[in-house]
Amino acid sequence: MTAFALQVRAAGLSDVGRTRAHNEDSFNVDLEHGFFLVADGMGGHGNGEVASGLTIEAASDFLRRSDPSESDRQSDSDTASSISRALRSAIEAGHDRVVRAVAEDQALAGMGTTVVGLNLGPKSVSVAHVGDSRAYLLRNGGLELVTEDHTWVNEQVKAGYLSQDQARSHPLKSVVTRAIGGEHDVDVDVQEIEVEAGDLFLLCSDGLTTMLSDEEIRSHLVRAEALEDRSAALVQHANALGGVDNITVVLLHFDSDDGDGAQNVPTGSNPDE
Repeated sequence: MTAFALQVRAAGLSDVGRTRAHNEDSFNVDLEHGFFLVADGMGGHGNGEVASGLTIEAASDFLRRSDPSESDRQSDSDTASSISRALRSAIEAGHDRVVRAVAEDQALAGMGTTVVGLNLGPKSVSVAHVGDSRAYLLRNGGLELVTEDHTWVNEQVKAGYLSQDQARSHPLKSVVTRAIGGEHDVDVDVQEIEVEAGDLFLLCSDGLTTMLSDEEIRSHLVRAEALEDRSAALVQHANALGGVDNITVVLLHFDSDDGDGAQNVPTGSNPDE
């Protein structure tokens, strides 16, 4: 794992929700290699679960192999750039894996997934995404949406045709304009963010953000509770409001103290299983 200047703790949780028959979300928290991924599958008949699982598997395999060694590093900035390239390539590898699976089995035609990932650099993180799975940053009590949804509705908001309030309840709000598994090469948005002590990142599927406003999410993140408890509270709140989709959250906290160590969880764990 790339040496990070601050201590990192992480926790993840995935839940089927209250209306879906099975969970098509997948995630991975890998503190050893310093990457974190959430994917939200689509395609129906269980194919979304296949797409998200293949994407997480392929991206994780790529990132484990590309973990830079000390001898490869020339500067922090060079390493940060390599971390971003690795994360982009990992998501592209997930896309290729899904495309190959469809080519080999036409019963999987139409499946795809959104994805958001975070990769640790020496003093910064790289965040990449495709679709409407999101990354947030809580810093000094303020919550910032780091990613920008690749959806038709968000394009209408940017063009001034819809307000944010209209977008939240629009019947086409889940129509994505980019996804893993399409016929063409995937376009991955990647950015680098310098990290400060106390920063808290949230990666999540839209099963959370469909149910909770940003302010409701912030109210849970600012609590002085263990990451596992905050993850559970977010999921429980989304379910209490209807839980119309699968809900997946991954939290990462950066601190300068010794604390009680980092928390790791298995890929795609589901408390309802």
